[in-house]
Amino acid sequence: MTDEKGTWKRYKRLNFSSKALSRRAKRAETKTTKHAHKFVITKLDSLRSAKQHIVTWLAIMVFLIVAVGVQMYWFQKAYRADTWSEGGTYAEAVQGPIDTLNPLYATTDAELSASRLLFSSLYRYDKTGHLVNDLASKTVRSANGRMYTIVIRDDGIWSDGKKVTAHDIAFTVDLMKDPEIRSPLQASWADIQATAIDDTTVEFKLPSSYAAFPHALTFAILPKHVLESVPAGAMRQNTFSVSPVGSGPFALRLLQLASDGRHKIANMSASKNYYLGAPRVNRFALHAFDQKDDLLRSLRTGEVSAAVDIDVRSPLITKKFTVETYPVNSGVYALLNTRSLVLKDRNLRRALQLGTDITKVKDQAGPSVPRLDLPFVNSQLVGADNLRPQRYNLAKAQKLLDKEGWKLRAGSKIRTNKQKAPLQLRVVTVKDSVYERVLDELARQWTALGIEVQTESVDPNATNRNFVRTVLQPRDYDVLVYELVIGADPDVYAYWHSSQATRLGYNFANYSSAFSDDALTSARSRSEADLRNEKYKAFAQQWLDDVPAIGLYQSVMGYAHRPSVQPYISDVSIPSVSERFSDILYWSAERSQVYKTP
Repeated sequence: MTDEKGTWKRYKRLNFSSKALSRRAKRAETKTTKHAHKFVITKLDSLRSAKQHIVTWLAIMVFLIVAVGVQMYWFQKAYRADTWSEGGTYAEAVQGPIDTLNPLYATTDAELSASRLLFSSLYRYDKTGHLVNDLASKTVRSANGRMYTIVIRDDGIWSDGKKVTAHDIAFTVDLMKDPEIRSPLQASWADIQATAIDDTTVEFKLPSSYAAFPHALTFAILPKHVLESVPAGAMRQNTFSVSPVGSGPFALRLLQLASDGRHKIANMSASKNYYLGAPRVNRFALHAFDQKDDLLRSLRTGEVSAAVDIDVRSPLITKKFTVETYPVNSGVYALLNTRSLVLKDRNLRRALQLGTDITKVKDQAGPSVPRLDLPFVNSQLVGADNLRPQRYNLAKAQKLLDKEGWKLRAGSKIRTNKQKAPLQLRVVTVKDSVYERVLDELARQWTALGIEVQTESVDPNATNRNFVRTVLQPRDYDVLVYELVIGADPDVYAYWHSSQATRLGYNFANYSSAFSDDALTSARSRSEADLRNEKYKAFAQQWLDDVPAIGLYQSVMGYAHRPSVQPYISDVSIPSVSERFSDILYWSAERSQVYKTP
């Protein structure tokens, strides 16, 4: 048996020593620090070094990848080009309104523009302003100039799939000359007979020789199979006026009222069956505005991509748009009413001409506006450089007025005659920002001559006063600032022959001259270009002597468009604003990249 007491005696008593524990702790700390430095700290330094190498290599790899990407981008760019392509919608704003899409009644720029897009004709104008075949393929003129036989191409297709024939052409002429139709074209076609010989041949018989007749064959051709059953009196109200069938480069999809409730939009799609080929743009949207300010505002807001016939000096035009002007074969004149109590005196008309600084008047219309010295566009005559009106001479104008008995009395700024009646002129124009600036400049200059000038701008769209019936037809003015559409041929018979000085005629100056009548009649009946040119030169000289009007400037068409679209408009003088579509097949509204040919 174990002696418990003896057993416990074998174990020594343990005493606690803080100093010994402290020494042991310090030795452990020293050992731990050495191990940490050896196995951790030194390893961290190696990790930092490795990290720097890794980052450096990653940066090099990123640089190489970017460099390869840039190289590939420039390589591809060198063999690719950004160009205009097919597709898209071309939205254009034009002066309206659109009351009808039937070309028999088209009068506004918007309606005439829509006619050019929706309908084809026998002839059209190319980008140089010259007459070329459209549906016509061959034309034969008789020796006496009174008969034209025209053969048309056989691939003209209406938008409803029917074929265009010579019967459609003869039918259209019959509509234009029908007095019950009441078309503005009726007077021009009343004495002309059109007969379809067969499906592709039509014959025109004229009452007399008319050299400019081919220019009249640019009228829009209408479908006989659609309209032959429509009574003449109901033609304008027929659904054809809002949903026409045409054979032009575009077909109507929808004529709609815009969301603003203030203008209409003619939405058209490209015709795939058009005989000259489909247009590059898929759709064309023609926005018709009554007011030019609204037209320009639609361009700025992005509602449309382009706007035509704008005032290039408008504050609404910004650098965001490409703005160009194109000369048009029209002229703006100060038409002097030769039956006016004051202006029936030729010397007084000459005094007005001498006292008008045309350069300052032109400046009001915009930069680089061409001069207009003659009753037609200056470039339409050959060898007419010496035909010019008398130069501006204020002193000479004042002397001529004095000679005619219109004198400035002491203390008065207005000239009076012996009966002390003041020299007054009532000058009228249509409401338009450009015309109104021109009117103000004329009033300023003529006031300086001692003339009391009363001005008035009449809104042609006003419902309370019809401009044609209340101003043009009764010749209710002394001077009318107005545009005359001359066209591609210098035949201005309608504006200056005395037979047209009637209520329904277009001789707004009431000009009458036996010599001028003879020259105009003779010129339009001769086919020889040289002889016609000489006849018109003789008329122009007489016109300058008689001063029935003062040529202010040749009209220009202002066109603005965004970089997102590309129109192709001739920089040569175009016959009229609606003829801007001569190259409509090549207008674009889409861009894409293509590979260049090596």
